[in-house]
Amino acid sequence: MAELSAIKLNAESQILLERPLLGVPYELSRKKFATARREVDREQSFLTKTLSSASTTSDPVSALDTLISRMANLKRKLEVLQAEETELQEQSKARIEHLRALERIPTVMDVKYDEWSRTRLNRLLVDYMLRSGYVESARQLAAEKGIEKLVDVGSMVECLRIEKSLKEGRTAEALAWCAEHGKDLKKLNIHLVFELRLSQYIMLVREGKLNEALMHAKKHFYTPPNEKYRAVVMKAAAMLVLRQDVQVEPYLTWYSPERNHDIAAMFVETHHTIFGLPKRPLLHIALSAGLSALKTPACHSKHTSSSGNASSAASTLCPICSKELHELARNVPYAHHTKSHVDPDPVVLPHGRIYGREFLRQANEKLGTEKGMVRDPTELDKLCREEDVKKVFIS
Repeated sequence: MAELSAIKLNAESQILLERPLLGVPYELSRKKFATARREVDREQSFLTKTLSSASTTSDPVSALDTLISRMANLKRKLEVLQAEETELQEQSKARIEHLRALERIPTVMDVKYDEWSRTRLNRLLVDYMLRSGYVESARQLAAEKGIEKLVDVGSMVECLRIEKSLKEGRTAEALAWCAEHGKDLKKLNIHLVFELRLSQYIMLVREGKLNEALMHAKKHFYTPPNEKYRAVVMKAAAMLVLRQDVQVEPYLTWYSPERNHDIAAMFVETHHTIFGLPKRPLLHIALSAGLSALKTPACHSKHTSSSGNASSAASTLCPICSKELHELARNVPYAHHTKSHVDPDPVVLPHGRIYGREFLRQANEKLGTEKGMVRDPTELDKLCREEDVKKVFIS
């Protein structure tokens, strides 16, 4: 019978992968607040300037009409931002309640934990679909399972849209996004804007618009971010006189159509970094953790278990040894176990494998090993003498 500590639910360990669940709404709320503050500050400055000059202007009525129009426009903008902010707050509330539900579940055997786990699995599937570009399927799954407030469809759709535009060679949308997140890019020391401007420059040179390319370089490359990019600017300047079919790096890479895909990948990585999203899908991370927790050295032994092997019965019950998961788990690390599960009275064979003495005796009886010899139940070609088997002492 399992010990109580083995089945008691540890809520803190369960939410290790849940940081993005709360991080995305928080970042979006922060952006909305910053946008609202900029709008208010700009209109406040205009209001102060207009009122101070109203007494000296030749047409004060027209000035006041303009002021009223701008205030009405500001009100509409703030109402839109307020509605979006309210939606984000509802999302955050739903997500906090989703995580707090773990505190009310005593053990992993509780039926409520199964329900919570299914909800999490659906969230991971939606995240995976969105990252893979299956937007409509993700939306349908979220709607069917009632988890619209627990997934970030909007932000991922925006990311996919900008990624697609970059792959097609269009940079306007990405530059607008960078302007909105300029402070974050500067804080993280990410020079995505420079790379986008460089792509624009390369496009102008490729199209033969050298004068426009020169003006573009003067405007955007006059002060490079650092010494590394200063060298890039010098090499980019040489493009004005070099042939486009030059077979020298970095020009070979710059003129390659694959550069658009590299810039798109850089944007996606930047987007995920700012919003606290992992580079890999959460489904992959959770699956890797689960595979590692179950993986043992016996799962990928070079000797396949057979019906005559004493361990074959256990292998058929091992999830990692199944056809579906065996190859997936091959390259994941073994789990770090804080509690030993070694059989009683352990002994070690000359090649390093450890078994319980009684288990080893019973296994060799079933295998028909000759007297005085010991065969490894997992690797049947490993045979040694009984006196070579040493007792193991674990402190």
